[in-house]
Amino acid sequence: MSKMRAARYDRYGPPEVLYEATVPVPVAKPEEALVRVHAASVNGGELAMRAGKLALLGGRNFPKSTGIDFAGEVVTPASGPAGPKAGDRVWGVMPLRRIGSAAEFVAVEPRRLALSPTGLDLVPAAALPGVGTTAITALRDKARLQPGERLLVRGASGGVGSVAVQLGRALGARVTALAGAKNLDFVRDLGAEEAFDYATTEPAGLGAFDVVLDTVGTALGPYRRLLTSRGRMVSISFDPGHVLASAAYLLATTVFGPRRVRFFSGNPTHKLLSELTGYVESGALRPVVDTVFPLADIAGAHRALEAGGVRGKHVVQVV
Repeated sequence: MSKMRAARYDRYGPPEVLYEATVPVPVAKPEEALVRVHAASVNGGELAMRAGKLALLGGRNFPKSTGIDFAGEVVTPASGPAGPKAGDRVWGVMPLRRIGSAAEFVAVEPRRLALSPTGLDLVPAAALPGVGTTAITALRDKARLQPGERLLVRGASGGVGSVAVQLGRALGARVTALAGAKNLDFVRDLGAEEAFDYATTEPAGLGAFDVVLDTVGTALGPYRRLLTSRGRMVSISFDPGHVLASAAYLLATTVFGPRRVRFFSGNPTHKLLSELTGYVESGALRPVVDTVFPLADIAGAHRALEAGGVRGKHVVQVV
């Protein structure tokens, strides 16, 4: 068990810079659990990191790893009585400073793990930790979505959006989804009362909403204007083409005036991951997997997400 397979890249660039390498198995510290990864999912942030769009944060030290959330089985538990035991099936999220879940093993603190839902296979389970906890934080904790309220989800067929539609319905909201034309029936099946093609629908024609969840990051102004007087908007993405301007707009709307926009960066804890497990076990949420790629085709998984039109998540199967 001294060596393992893991995704790596030696320079910033397109998906083709990714490859499967043979590297040492991480040595877990006493306060960390060693987890055998069954699968990981691909997130938009990883694409930006690999492409060099976040080079100021990522630096120029190579090779680099990829992969944030994962599902797997504990091999060696952390020291102490708390935390999962050897053999427990878990899911979790890597800290941003140590991403690398697209690998056979990860060493991670128990506070970033929770038992995965009973009866859920670990490969589809890998689609949920990051996006599921983000949706819970956005709708339940930040927006405080209430039964009977109108919720608009932009990017409803994607990773966070597909969970948000389900969660919005579970929380008793009336959900309107914006998605691509080919995904309208798909988001209705997830629980949306109404579904509209984002490419042909003007925001002004959608009516008023109590909560708007934006997963896209572009043209926030027109959607903010749809909010009722006590409406809340939560955005989880910057405009990739105008990051600074997008950040400035979000900051200004957080500080000044009504209908403030809430923005946050996900950093889920054990408690939140455990709550996600509960939502799945209750039947309120289910993972949505578009395509499963083998670890050897990690470049193909990144390429597919960049191409757009994803339904839920692309998952990378490791074992």
